[in-house]
Amino acid sequence: MGILSWIILGLIAGWIAKFFMPINGGLIKTLVLGVIGAIVGGYISTFFGLGSVTGLNLFSLIIAVLGAVLVIFVFRWLTK
Repeated sequence: MGILSWIILGLIAGWIAKFFMPINGGLIKTLVLGVIGAIVGGYISTFFGLGSVTGLNLFSLIIAVLGAVLVIFVFRWLTK
């Protein structure tokens, strides 16, 4: 999957993850955490053999949102 697909998927995942784990901050912070979360979610799912993020599809979006929620959770924990 290309870098542009990771960015688009991460932006969408960050926007969706903000509804599950609200954070203080603007849209840019949410979107950056979403991109990082998409990458983290992809690596975790590949590591555990759940499949890899292959493109802009529903399974990849779910993995990216779960990764973004995890990254936002860790971010909130570290900034307290």
